[in-house]
Amino acid sequence: FQGGGACWFGEICDLTMKPAYDPFVNEEDDPTSRQGIFTLDNPENPFADYSMVYVPYCTADVHLGDRETTYEVPATDSTEAHQVTIRHRGYANAQSALAWAYTHFNNPETIYVTGSSAGAIASPVYAGLLADHYADARIVQLGDAAGGYRSNLGADVLPKWGTLDILPDYPAYEGITAESLTFETFYVATAQQHPQVRLAQYNAAYDDVQRFFLSLSGQEALDMKALIAANLADIRQDDPEFRAFTAGGDVHTILSRPEFYTYTVGATRFLDWVAALAAGEAVADVACDPCDRPELYAGAPASATDTPATAH
Repeated sequence: FQGGGACWFGEICDLTMKPAYDPFVNEEDDPTSRQGIFTLDNPENPFADYSMVYVPYCTADVHLGDRETTYEVPATDSTEAHQVTIRHRGYANAQSALAWAYTHFNNPETIYVTGSSAGAIASPVYAGLLADHYADARIVQLGDAAGGYRSNLGADVLPKWGTLDILPDYPAYEGITAESLTFETFYVATAQQHPQVRLAQYNAAYDDVQRFFLSLSGQEALDMKALIAANLADIRQDDPEFRAFTAGGDVHTILSRPEFYTYTVGATRFLDWVAALAAGEAVADVACDPCDRPELYAGAPASATDTPATAH
C-alpha cells in the first residue's frame, strides 16, 4: 500500500494551495523506479521471489475512505473563498486490488502485507481482510513509518473520510466511535480477530513527516520518540506477539530506500529482522539507544518541509 499524505480540511485538500497529499497516480508512482524491497535483482531481498500486488494511492484518506467530501477553502490575498470536493475512495481502490489478488492467487502459503506512511496506517486493516479470505495462509504485516500519531485526529478526520463505515465486522469495532478509534485500534482489532497474524511496525524515533502531519492538527513541540513508544505499548497490551523496530534519526520510511539493506540498530540489521519476521521466525523488539540521526542517512531528505506527497 503506497504512501502519499492525507487531507482533512480545505487548505491542505485544495490543489491550488498547499495540498498535503499526492493527488495523482502517474509514471512517478511506478514501484520499479524505487529501491529497497523493489530491488528484485538484489540477492539479499527476502521478497525477490514473491508475487507483488502494489496498491497506488491518490485519495488522501490512507486507503480507508468511502466518502465524497466537500471542504471549505478560505479566501487568500489572491483567491476568493471557495469549495473543493475530494473523492475519498481509497477503500474502493483497495477492494479492487484485493479482488484482483483473490482471482489470481488461489492458495498462497505466505502473505506479507505492508505499506509505507499512509499505506502503513491501512496495512493492519487489510491484513485482517486478507486473513478473512485466506484462512490457511501464514500472514505477516509491517507498518512502515506511521506509529507516532498519538492524537485526537480521529474525531475530526475519520468522519470526513467515512472510515467507520468500512471497518470489518470484528468485535473490537463494536460500539467504536470517531472519538474512541485510534490507528492502534486497527492493530488490536486484527490481532483479536486473527491471533495467528503477525503484526509489526517500523518507525524512526524522530520522524519529521509524522511530526509535520501532527502539526497540521495544532500539535507542536512533540517528542516523537515518546509518542511512538506510547502507541506501541497500547498495541502490546492486547497483542503480546506484536513486534516493533524503532530506528534512530528523523527519516521517514525505509522499505523503498537503499538503507533497507544496511540500516542496523545495535547488532540487528533491519533487513535480517524483516526477513526473519516474514519467514515466521521469532524476532525481538529492537529500539535505538541513543536515537540520534545516524550517519548512514547523511544527506537523505528528512525535513518536515519535504512535501508529504513525495515523502512516501
